[in-house]
Amino acid sequence: MHPVVGIGRLLAGLERFWRDDVRAGALAWLAGAVLVLVLSSLAWRGVSTLEAPVHSLLVGLLLWPAFSLRMLTAEVAAVEAALGRDLDEARRRLARLVSRDTRGLDAVGVRMAALETLTENLSDSLLAPLFYFVLFGLSGAWLYRYANTADAVWGYRTPRYRRWGRLAARVDDLLNWIPARLAALLLGPLGLAALHREASRTPSPNAGWPMGALALALGVRLEKRGVYVLNSSGRAPEPADLRRALARVQRAAALTYALAALVSWGRWGV
Repeated sequence: MHPVVGIGRLLAGLERFWRDDVRAGALAWLAGAVLVLVLSSLAWRGVSTLEAPVHSLLVGLLLWPAFSLRMLTAEVAAVEAALGRDLDEARRRLARLVSRDTRGLDAVGVRMAALETLTENLSDSLLAPLFYFVLFGLSGAWLYRYANTADAVWGYRTPRYRRWGRLAARVDDLLNWIPARLAALLLGPLGLAALHREASRTPSPNAGWPMGALALALGVRLEKRGVYVLNSSGRAPEPADLRRALARVQRAAALTYALAALVSWGRWGV
């Protein structure tokens, strides 16, 4: 019954109209977006007629499933714990969080991938939904979550989705442009020139910002073989670095919640 699971089923249903065509994929994405927008707008309109504190409570209940950072931090911590027991177990746990093949990764490679997904998802799983909630209410938060989920399902450049998922990938890039840069500033208040230099090393226009910020802040190297190296002069991450990263992400999340609450109270009364 989780709304993100519902979005996944919606996307799977829309694939019944699949054709290896950019326009077909764009129309399918738009059809799903309209449905999510209508449902979230109706929910937003319904709770807006209620008085506090019921109004605030229901908004919170409807908004909360759009976040997944708490689950992610627990899973990343579990990857590090598994590394202390068995490398294969750590690889299997990591495979639940990342799209890359984890079977050939050594312990350092597993830790690097865990750090990367942790920081990237500070933006995707918390900051961005809250950012669009502050701007547009529940409709903004859930339309973002739809776009992000569609990119995760359709946006990869596999032979099947290269054309079908083009709009899904472009919209996700656009929506994450500001949140990714805000996440980088929250993770490590470093010089913009250094952040931009590291971020530009990744193929993604957004993912490199929070990952590069963490690499610089911790003094570690983050690498995806054959794709990018961030902070190449840094040392290999150690177990303590993952704990430090979790603490940074949790502080950034707390600050994000506080700022969003302050702004949304003035804007939406919640």
